[in-house]
Order: sequence, then C-alpha cells, then structure tokens
Amino acid sequence: MLWWLLVPAVLAVLAGAGVIAVSRAYRPPQVPHRRDPAIFSIPFEEIRFPTVHGKTLYGWWIPAASQNPDKAATLILIHGWSRNAERMMTCIRKLHPAGYNLLAFDARGHGSSDPDGNSNMLKFSQDIRAALDEAIRRGADPERLGVFGHSVGGAASIHATAHDRRIRALITVGAFAHPGILMRDDLRKKGVPKLLAALILAYVQHNIGAKLDEIAPEAYIGSIEVPALIIHGEQDAVVPVEHARRLSAAAGPNATFLILPKRGHSDCSRDPAFWPAVLAHLAHLNA
Repeated sequence: MLWWLLVPAVLAVLAGAGVIAVSRAYRPPQVPHRRDPAIFSIPFEEIRFPTVHGKTLYGWWIPAASQNPDKAATLILIHGWSRNAERMMTCIRKLHPAGYNLLAFDARGHGSSDPDGNSNMLKFSQDIRAALDEAIRRGADPERLGVFGHSVGGAASIHATAHDRRIRALITVGAFAHPGILMRDDLRKKGVPKLLAALILAYVQHNIGAKLDEIAPEAYIGSIEVPALIIHGEQDAVVPVEHARRLSAAAGPNATFLILPKRGHSDCSRDPAFWPAVLAHLAHLNA
C-alpha cells in the first residue's frame, strides 16, 4: 500500500527532472562569433535592432555589391539552433556578389543578441520579422524581401512567411515539419519513457504558449503564396528527411523541393545542385 502512495511523488520527481533538462536544453550556450564578413573583404556594418519583449538583436548589415544597393533585393539570413550569424557565412559569400543586400543576425539567446528565456521556433519567427522591420528602416525595398533560414531558422522562416506578406521569397535548408515529432523522436532515441516524454512536451507547449500542432510548419506551408524552395539532405541525422516529405505533402503549388541524396544537415551547400537552384529561385527578386 505504501508503494502506491509513493508513485505520485516519484512521477513528480521525474517530471521535475525532465522539465529541468528541457529548460537547460532550450537555453543553448551563446557562442561568440569567430569570423565576420571582413575575412572575405566584404564590407558590412555591425548593427543592433529591437525585437519583442524589449530585447535587442545583433546582426550584420551587408549592402549589395553594386553601385545602387537601394535598388537591390534584400535577404534576411537566419541560422539554426545554438549557432549565430557566422553559420550563414557561406550564404553571405555567395549571395553578396550576386547583387543582394543581406541582413544576417543572431536570434535571441544566440550569439551576441539578448537572452530571453528558453529559445523556440516562435521566437525565431518573431526575430525574423524584427529583421524585416530593420531592413526596411535601412532603405530596403519592401516589395523585394526574401528569407533564407537553416534548421530551426528554416522552420521559423516558413512560419514567418505564412504570417508576414512582406516576404516575397523563401528558402529553407533542413527545416523540420513538426517540432513535437522531432522532439518526441529525439526523446525516444535517448530512452526517455513515453509518459515522461509526454510531460516534457506538455511543458514545452506551456512554455511556448501554443500547441505544437498549431505552430508546426506543416500546418502553414500550404498557405504560403510566394515562391518557396525547401532543401533537405537525404542523409540528415538531425532533422530526418521525412520532415521534408511531410512538408511536401502539406505544401501548395508555390513550393519546390530539392532533396540532396548524399547530404546531411550541415553540408547541403556543398552539393553541386545547391547554389544553381538557390540563385535561380531568387532571380525574380532582382529582376
């Protein structure tokens, strides 16, 4: 009889331990930049600009490599989990000479931006929209704005594009279709019991303030009315390619999918098909 009385206490301890673990996992270390665009002799300006909750984001404003950057299209570049703007350096090196203004920034809780509790996809999406505001304030043409996001930054870019009609082109690499499915699979691989995993996911939803089913990119991608290029490595061990297939099943006619057979989560840009597809997809912005 006494054993049954202890069960609620044990479950409470396990749930508490799970919540603490999740809280730590969702506060990635703020890794400082080791490089900036100057290593490629690309002119840039270090900037800080506001986002929600009175927080400030750090970023790089990189005018187009042309005589009239105010006439060029502008791309917002957003990194993935536990990274910073340096993660988008390859994009900067390729897209700057192609004639685009670029704004690469650190999401809240990353790089040199302000912390703001646990990070999540919705906060990334809010920060993307804050970056759009900043780009326009700096003279970007509001009719020629695009977003390029990696991993959770890609998932957030889908969310932002579905909610902000200023975005006229979208590119994602390694985006997940549903955060709950990704987390559930990860917890299962780590041997977390189903009951504890369910409690952890419930805590995450409470922390975010929204149901994961409702904020999942697959719930929104079908409403996107602008050209979207969704790129995924078939060998991705971080966000399995099944997420790209789920996005494809939910997408409308404006989305194009590029699955790279021999690529993983972080090396898609090395594939010979990657940059031709990216530049062709963005060409209409600078037409």
